[in-house]
This record gives sequence, C-alpha cells and structure tokens, in this order.
Amino acid sequence: MTDEFRDDSDRRETIEPSADANASSVEDARAQRRAERRRRVRERTFDTTVASPCIAVCQLGPDDLCVGCLRSIDEIRDWPIMTADEKRTVLDRIDARKTD
Repeated sequence: MTDEFRDDSDRRETIEPSADANASSVEDARAQRRAERRRRVRERTFDTTVASPCIAVCQLGPDDLCVGCLRSIDEIRDWPIMTADEKRTVLDRIDARKTD
C-alpha cells in the first residue's frame, strides 16, 4: 500500500508544476487581454461635450421613437460615437419632433 501511495505522490509532483505553468500562462493571457482593452480605450476619443437627451424613460412608441427622449433607435445606438456636430443635429431634430 505504501508503494501505491508513493506512486500517487510522484504523479502529483509531476502534475503540480505543469498545473502551475498552465495557471501562469492563463494569467499571462489575461494580462495581455486586459492590456489590449486598455490600449483600445485610450485610442478611442469619444466626444462628451454634448449631453445626452436621455431621461431614462426608454420605450419605443408607435412611431419608433423613444417616448422619453424622442430619438430613433439608430440615434440612440450611435450617440456615443457621434461627433459634437452630429449630436447637435440630433438635438435639433428632437426639437422639431416636439413641435410636430
């Protein structure tokens, strides 16, 4: 019985270092992915000078406009990547929709 135990312990000794190496490579891969995400975020420059018209009443009405902010689904989706001029144009459209 002790011989069997020694065999098991020998196997554990050979498995553990490779498991540690595998865990290390997994952590390295995670660190690389995190660094890549940070790099991408730094490269993006989103315009935040124009405030969103969202009032957190997010429902589409029968005319496919948001009941809360009067934006179309495309305008809502694209808002974060729009330039300041594009956002102002959307705000003008919203004002026109309010008068209609």
